[in-house]
Amino acid sequence: MSISSTIKSIQDIMRKDVGVDGDAQRLGQLVWLLFLKIFDDREQEWELIHDDYQSPLPEKYRWRNWAADAEGITGEALKLFVDNELFPALQNLAAKGNDQRAYVIRSVFEDAYNYMKSGQLLRQVINKIQEGVDFNKAQERHLFGDMYEQLLRDLQAAGNAGEFYTPRAVTEFMVRMANPRLGEKVMDPACGTGGFLSCTIEHVRKHDVKTVEDEAKLQASIHGIEKKPLPHMLCTTNMILHGIEVPSNIRHDNTLARPLISWEPKDRVDVVITNPPFGGMEEDGIETNFPANFRTRETADLFLVLIMQLLKTGGRAALVLPDGFLFGEGIKTRIKEKLLQDCNLHTIVRLPNSVFAPYTSIKTNLLFFTKGTLTQEIWFYEQPLPAGVKAYNKTKPMKVEEFDALAKWWGNESNGFSSRLENEQAWKVSLAELQARNYNLDCKNPHVGEQITHDPEVLLAQYHTMQQDIASLRDQLKSILGEALASSTQGN
Repeated sequence: MSISSTIKSIQDIMRKDVGVDGDAQRLGQLVWLLFLKIFDDREQEWELIHDDYQSPLPEKYRWRNWAADAEGITGEALKLFVDNELFPALQNLAAKGNDQRAYVIRSVFEDAYNYMKSGQLLRQVINKIQEGVDFNKAQERHLFGDMYEQLLRDLQAAGNAGEFYTPRAVTEFMVRMANPRLGEKVMDPACGTGGFLSCTIEHVRKHDVKTVEDEAKLQASIHGIEKKPLPHMLCTTNMILHGIEVPSNIRHDNTLARPLISWEPKDRVDVVITNPPFGGMEEDGIETNFPANFRTRETADLFLVLIMQLLKTGGRAALVLPDGFLFGEGIKTRIKEKLLQDCNLHTIVRLPNSVFAPYTSIKTNLLFFTKGTLTQEIWFYEQPLPAGVKAYNKTKPMKVEEFDALAKWWGNESNGFSSRLENEQAWKVSLAELQARNYNLDCKNPHVGEQITHDPEVLLAQYHTMQQDIASLRDQLKSILGEALASSTQGN
């Protein structure tokens, strides 16, 4: 049975349980069980590699000792064990010596919960996981990305806005162009399930890792922060599957909750690759962690300000941002002005509308910049849809090969991208022109005239995009009015 089939069978079992209410709870239940199974699979590998390996878990709470036996503990006894012994033990797990694995497990379980009321159904779920998931098999480990996508579709269907799975093609391309290398500190400050980080690990291993010492250096260089408990748990699991034995640098926290000035030089990183949440608003008070002229509750804007602070001089960033940022005014204008003054925003890749389908129809862009030098000009590249394709969807997503032409055109930052030439997809805009446009970065392709279509699918996608843009502008207006009201109140 495939992993996706296994997960579907598990979810069908959970639907019979009166304690599990809706897709979000089913997903939460599945994730902590998967984590323990996968951790046990990896422990089997570590025991073979390291003669002196000691589990951070007490023997009683290791998957192999309470879950692996299909005829083992079940019914009320199983439920009481999980609720009254297993969870309290994992949520208060103490480290043995300097072993950070205990802290990782504790952080994963601090917001986890056993929703299932039936011990018999819980046993059925455990047995399905035991027989259907073995991540010591290289093929199944490789398929974990597919399982992630299925889980995220479930999460999206459950109404959790902002959990957008970044397509593998986009992730691979961004990492390839940012080109993190061994010894560089890499961070995703909104890491979600860890797609960018896992891709970074693969990229650095492919190009630079030759020795055990290289591998240790790589493992220490990967950093991620995720606000929500479910994606954090998935990310931690993902890192373990990608060979990060102790993913203690994957933190469960809100990156924006820390005052901007508290990010000191020692905290700075060489590379940031991320898809920050967009279209959402932060809770009241978060904006006070930022300078007055950049205060907004719009999440994506705050992340961009943070990224500029996080980067070392010479550090590189690659991130996904919506069109609303490019043409937005007010605080967005001030953020863009700072970005172009403090960084070389050398490339903006304009993606087709449907890249993130079915999660969102918002138009998105890839921004690439380097901190420390003034932007003189921005190159724009309009990524086209493949011939004969009207729109992407979940069954026909974007393929990484579609970026081949862009990668070939890209050139080298060390010589100022001197090899780049304008063509039907590529054009450049000077800083002077951008300043004259009041930093409106929504620069249309001058080589393509206004295109009119009567295709119903295309028109429907355009309609959804317009609705998203309207909602975004409405939120911006509310934020501006709220700030104005707060200022007038303080003035009185």
